[in-house]
Amino acid sequence: MYKSCDHTFAICAYKESQYLEDCIKSVKNQTVNTKAIIVTSTPNSHIEGLAKKYDIPLYINTGEAGIAGDWNFAYSKATTSLVTITHQDDIYEKEYAYSVLTYANKAKKPIIIFTDYGELRGKKRVTKNKLLNVKRIMLLPLKIKAFHNSRFVRRRVLSFGSPICCPSVCYVKERCPAVIFEKGFFSDLDWQAWEKLSRIRGAFVYIPKIHMLHRIHDESETTRIIGDNRRSKEDLMMYEKFWPRPIARALEHFYNKGEESNSLD
Repeated sequence: MYKSCDHTFAICAYKESQYLEDCIKSVKNQTVNTKAIIVTSTPNSHIEGLAKKYDIPLYINTGEAGIAGDWNFAYSKATTSLVTITHQDDIYEKEYAYSVLTYANKAKKPIIIFTDYGELRGKKRVTKNKLLNVKRIMLLPLKIKAFHNSRFVRRRVLSFGSPICCPSVCYVKERCPAVIFEKGFFSDLDWQAWEKLSRIRGAFVYIPKIHMLHRIHDESETTRIIGDNRRSKEDLMMYEKFWPRPIARALEHFYNKGEESNSLD
């Protein structure tokens, strides 16, 4: 039985984000009292000050740099059975941790537990748009509890793209490898992780409720990567894990067009 003390929000902080404090507040304002840590590879007075203000342990990553290195470091510093790798720009609804614990305790051998999500565009909360609607359609099979432990079903879901929102994911450390994310990936770092985890026996537990908000803004990593040429190459690499190359190319083109709704325009 997982309890509130078994979960950690591992907050990844970078440089001097104006949104970091809002993220911390959302983690601290959960309806159940779980743990929190902050990790960073860019230590500064802004991050240190917020860690002190909210009495959160701060860890400095002096090892492998980059997104994969930072996320793996955050995962490794969380000592609890359950860990959510939290992105500094995003915020969590008050019921996130409670729902994760509830679903984890009802699941059979959970690997990851993840929720539906919305977006923050400026001060506007967006719960429906083309991208969000498509991802919810893709995840429809995993709304059925009987399919949570089906490797075939989750791999079919992932074969069309990555509908799982990375910061919504809670990892069950006893069933996950010590290293989740592979260096060399940037835009599809999370999709790569889901593909790897999808091969493990256990459950992908989907909570079809909006329990977190992903912030879209000019300086976000997601927005920046969309305009990067590496994205198309990584998308094709991922599709080829599921499909013959001609089909993979067609799907990559379609997926790339759909993800453009992540822009601010």
